[in-house]
Amino acid sequence: MGQPLKIAVLASGGGRTLANLQAHIEKGDPAARIVSVIGSAPDLVALRRAAELGLDAACVEPKKHDGTKAFSQAVFDLVRAAGAGVVCLAGWLWLLRIPDDYAHAVINVHPALLPSFGGSGMYGRHVHEAVLAAGCKVSGCTVHFADQTYDTGPIIVQRCCEVREEDSADTLAARVFEQECIAYPQALSLIAQGRLQVEDGRARIG
Repeated sequence: MGQPLKIAVLASGGGRTLANLQAHIEKGDPAARIVSVIGSAPDLVALRRAAELGLDAACVEPKKHDGTKAFSQAVFDLVRAAGAGVVCLAGWLWLLRIPDDYAHAVINVHPALLPSFGGSGMYGRHVHEAVLAAGCKVSGCTVHFADQTYDTGPIIVQRCCEVREEDSADTLAARVFEQECIAYPQALSLIAQGRLQVEDGRARIG
């Protein structure tokens, strides 16, 4: 049996995705270990959750760095120092400049079926409000490799859920998050098993 996949988790919110990933890891699927949690503000609930879970945590504040390049370098310096092979964006709200040594090694979960309802400003409640305003009958989540822009990059896993006539943004968000809790560990399992290859801009499962 090979070594577990070493993961750094980047968070900007409450840490629900972090907690879900750790719960799946503790059950053995994916075969992984969270070696670092990096938050974008010192008072994040996600960092408190990381401490409660016994995980190493640090904070890199965007406002303390001169632009995206310097901020990204500070983040990836910590990622490298922890020895992480994969970076998981878990409610991370800041654009990163992904260095060459982490190309196709940064993954994100988005609360809609990309390429619809993605891009700058499309996060959290905004996404679900847009889905409802469009009259969609299904929604879901997308786990994808991140690249240099918001919500693009090769898609790894997508899962669907229904949109109900009586839905609010909150009730739809809860149903989508249930699918995220399944999809993100699935994507990490594929990576840990060496079953993903990116060819011609597509993530292919072997």
